Amino acid sequence: MEQAMNSTNAGRTVRGLGALLLLGTAVSWGPDLAAADARPNIVLIVADDMGYADMGMFGGEIRTPNLDTLAQQGVRFTNFYTSTTCSPTRSMLLSGTDNHIAGLGNMEEVLAPSQKGVPGYEGVLNDRVVAFPQLLKDAGYHTYMVGKWHLGKEPERIPAARGFERDFSILQGGGSYFDDTGLDARSPKSIFTRDGKYVAKLPRKYYATQEFTDTMIEFIESNRGDGKPFFGYVAHQAPHDPYHLPKKWMRRYSTQYDQGWDITRKQRLKRMIELGIIPEGTQLAERMWFIPEATNLAPGTRAMAARKMELYAAMVENMDHHIGRLMDYLKSIGEYDNTLFIFCSDNGAEGTDLGAMMRGRKGSLNYLFYAINWSQTDPNAWGRPESYASAGAAWAQVSAAPFRLYKGWLAEGGIRSPLVVSGAGVRLPAGRINNGLMHVMDVAPTLLDIAGVDHPSRYEGREVAPPQGKSWKAMLAGEAESARGSEEWLGWELWGNRAIRKGNWKLMWLWKPMGIEDWELYDLSKDPGETQDVADQYPEKKKELLALWDEYVKTNNVILPDRHWFESLEDALPVRVPVSEGWPPMNSKKPFVPPKDLVE
Repeated sequence: MEQAMNSTNAGRTVRGLGALLLLGTAVSWGPDLAAADARPNIVLIVADDMGYADMGMFGGEIRTPNLDTLAQQGVRFTNFYTSTTCSPTRSMLLSGTDNHIAGLGNMEEVLAPSQKGVPGYEGVLNDRVVAFPQLLKDAGYHTYMVGKWHLGKEPERIPAARGFERDFSILQGGGSYFDDTGLDARSPKSIFTRDGKYVAKLPRKYYATQEFTDTMIEFIESNRGDGKPFFGYVAHQAPHDPYHLPKKWMRRYSTQYDQGWDITRKQRLKRMIELGIIPEGTQLAERMWFIPEATNLAPGTRAMAARKMELYAAMVENMDHHIGRLMDYLKSIGEYDNTLFIFCSDNGAEGTDLGAMMRGRKGSLNYLFYAINWSQTDPNAWGRPESYASAGAAWAQVSAAPFRLYKGWLAEGGIRSPLVVSGAGVRLPAGRINNGLMHVMDVAPTLLDIAGVDHPSRYEGREVAPPQGKSWKAMLAGEAESARGSEEWLGWELWGNRAIRKGNWKLMWLWKPMGIEDWELYDLSKDPGETQDVADQYPEKKKELLALWDEYVKTNNVILPDRHWFESLEDALPVRVPVSEGWPPMNSKKPFVPPKDLVE
């Protein structure tokens, strides 16, 4: 690292020579310098379960100075959509296609009987698509990944098999931040890979967020100065539960949330309007019916609930701190200005274990339990390795302000993510806010476009699906206002919940009790909180969007589940309880065991 900090001009010099070459300058150098590449580096940072309104430049009170710097130097996008959970989003991110094409039509953990064996429901990033890092690598980019994968565990499905030259990855959806303790009841230990091998032992003094950053810097440094650009995928585990923090970060937000979720959400709304993230007059979505007013809780109860949000906020700030370390490193080696940064979250904030929440009854103590998600471990230990803490639905709705619901649902709080794009290739005024309709499928075609790489119709002897996303290159260069025209639309489905958005109109179908198990229609320009269903007032608009839903189903081979988590308040089970019949919340598939010859 000391060498990196004391050699600030090496990378800049070689890359600058490449720029002269592309401009046609008649200069003769040796073969290494002559091969220098002027294309920008790319750093793609994905937070896990961070809400729309958490970071400072989107209205949050959480301290995120480094992400705020990227936002101030670049562009914030207010209508960027993901899927409602992690692995479907990540499949679309890497492939540029809908998750039902890419293999995550449903999460592998909860595949319905009607979906088993159906193409697009493999539960892994399948071979019907090519991951864009494969194409970048073939085109001369170094490709590095650190963090959460969640797209397959078998040797042919791990990051090294999908285009990453180097990686250090956790293969499951989450786990401890301090060791390899996992969350999946079928596989109590998290599985990690490094450079195509399964990891037998984690580094000493491992803490996920720091380790991922250290490793990305190590990867970049290992090839610095060779004239090739790099793509770095930083897939942070933070702030996914459990909330684990180094000791010095444990009390950074002490007492800040004692005022409760209602006041905090109103304060965020005010800042969001002041910042221009949402328009004047926007109303908050109604507080969900099973969440009590914070002021009605006893002081001790309210303080304990607030402690969860304190930890969550510190997790977000800690992630920002380590993002800042990566930014500082790139500045120190002269590569910051030639790097394109993209930051987003993979879905809305985690409210609670969805299946578990459905077991409660309106107004019951059980519902209160899931609303504020009491940990079953010692509150004094929250944040430490032996604990499991998560904020619960009440605080998740704060993270989602001003929207309705959170992760796991296709309401705006579950699928609208903060997006910041900054750096090389962005020629829009610094600090600009863009309200264009965008989707996580757009990332792959955008980065291929910026790198000058065509997407093939065939790859390694097989046909591959074309991208469905739209490139942002022209928009980022100031040559277009939006990547999509007014007639273009987006669709979603997961667990039987479904939605279509075209323009400002959104048609949505949600299982009870969060929905009505019928189509709802919202004008998001007037009602971003989805509080006023206008389906009866605009039957023709409903009919138009229903036709688009039928088209979405046909185009992507959507198979609605014949079993789902929300069948009844009595039958749904907590998400982490294994079920021998192989049905939710967990499939009974045998746990994956890494091949011994690939473990080191």
